[in-house]
Amino acid sequence: MALLEVKDLYVNYGVIPALKGISFEVEEGEVIALIGANGAGKTTTLHTVTGLIEPAGGTIMFDGKDITKTPADKIVAMGMAHVPEGRRVFPDMTVYQNLMLGAFTRKDAAEKQASLENVYEHFPRLGERAKQLAGTLSGGEQQMLAMGRALMSKPKLLLMDEPSMGLSPILVAEIFSIIERVSSQGTTVLLVEQNAQKALNIADRAYVLETGSIAMSGPAEQLRNDDSIRKAYLGE
Repeated sequence: MALLEVKDLYVNYGVIPALKGISFEVEEGEVIALIGANGAGKTTTLHTVTGLIEPAGGTIMFDGKDITKTPADKIVAMGMAHVPEGRRVFPDMTVYQNLMLGAFTRKDAAEKQASLENVYEHFPRLGERAKQLAGTLSGGEQQMLAMGRALMSKPKLLLMDEPSMGLSPILVAEIFSIIERVSSQGTTVLLVEQNAQKALNIADRAYVLETGSIAMSGPAEQLRNDDSIRKAYLGE
């Protein structure tokens, strides 16, 4: 049984269809990439899976449970964490306070402390800046903070929306290296990313979204070598 199973998912913005019956699966332990142009429906997919948008039709199964109409806060408590596009850290709170907000569903203080130490291990700069206001961090550091905050909930599934957006090539490489490390420690990852090359380099499988429909899917390596994908998304 897949950790996440999306079947015939429809989403409308008023009379405009945003998702047109998409279906996909994420198996435990996988890194799955959703790639596609702006407006293809990638962010809408993540927002619907995490309970921020109510679908017009279809079902979303997570860890064997139907979460199609489950509120977002309950979905977090079930083991799903979302790193939104644009980071959305709380600028007037410290790095430490932002991170602890990510653990709001967890009760065990010792486990929260262990997660905090794990986050500082992934992102040493966050440890160095624990008392600094999040709004004073660089864009790359804010992305690390958004990822760290999501990891504080100890998710079974980490959903990431455009983690490389606006970052320098060096920071992009660092962020993707951390995603691989998080995956190797057992966290399943669903990654939405416009940098298709980077996404396909670390993913196990990928789905290509075009105007609200899945146009293609398969092993990441296969898609990386597909001429139409190379031309449309890899700039080759």
